[in-house]
Amino acid sequence: MEQHIGIIYSSVDGQTKKICEKLSANFTERHISTKLCSIEDFNIDVYKFHTLIIGASIRYGKHNARIYEFVSKHKDYLQKIRTAFFSVNLVARNDNKNSPTTNPYLLKFINKTQWKPDYLDVFAGKLDYKSYPWTDRIMIRLIMKLTHGPTKSDKPIEFTDWKRVNDFSSRISEDYKITLN
Repeated sequence: MEQHIGIIYSSVDGQTKKICEKLSANFTERHISTKLCSIEDFNIDVYKFHTLIIGASIRYGKHNARIYEFVSKHKDYLQKIRTAFFSVNLVARNDNKNSPTTNPYLLKFINKTQWKPDYLDVFAGKLDYKSYPWTDRIMIRLIMKLTHGPTKSDKPIEFTDWKRVNDFSSRISEDYKITLN
């Protein structure tokens, strides 16, 4: 039976999904099979994966509750296989909050779940005022003002460091070994 790397994501505006698609493409280039799934419609038996990567975005300071539920439900199995977790948030655009040891959202997630993934990272997201509903636009502008970020832009601002995303997939790929049952 061919084994896959499972990549599960929670994405509000699409940037986390885009990052996961890039990870999947990087693995495919290395001849590593992946299965990409949204947490919203994930219904695959987790035992089919020998490695699981979970990517979750932040909206208003919180990761999607389904990500917490998934980790809680499968924590025993997650501790037996190789796992990775990354958080996507705009706070990570700041140098002092863009690492697994300094990003408050990632740290809060790990503390709350008590899960210990083999790989951790955090990626800055994308800011696109024009795509947000009016109330979100106002709230995000307020948050940006409080955190000294851009409050006006006619075009999307992508803060994601794609080299860092590539490095993340490389670290996982380097440790990857095909296991045949």
